[in-house]
Amino acid sequence: QVELVESGGGLVQAGGSLRLSCTASGTIWVIESMAWYRQAPGLQRELIAQITKSGGTYYVDSVKGRFTIAKGDAQNTVYLQMNSLTPEDTAVYVCNADIRGGILDYGTHYWGRGTLVTVSS
Repeated sequence: QVELVESGGGLVQAGGSLRLSCTASGTIWVIESMAWYRQAPGLQRELIAQITKSGGTYYVDSVKGRFTIAKGDAQNTVYLQMNSLTPEDTAVYVCNADIRGGILDYGTHYWGRGTLVTVSS
């Protein structure tokens, strides 16, 4: 089994910054990718940033130039640095990881519980 635990959410004023972290633990052979999603009230869950095991990254247009996703030294941790935050960034931010538990496992997506980011105007 795999568990993802996020931290770093909170209340920040517009223009401020936060750094979110997510750590995966459990039966892990290969982490194919890790990603951050967010869900605002009344809206669909949205993929905002992803990083693959090779280091390739993806960002949704609305956060390009403001958010940066990066892996930690242990390779089981991912960070999301969020700068120039606006009230539109207010959401629950959720960590996702595509993880293989062994050589015969083709991968399973796991989800964290989420961390709330609130940006005041």
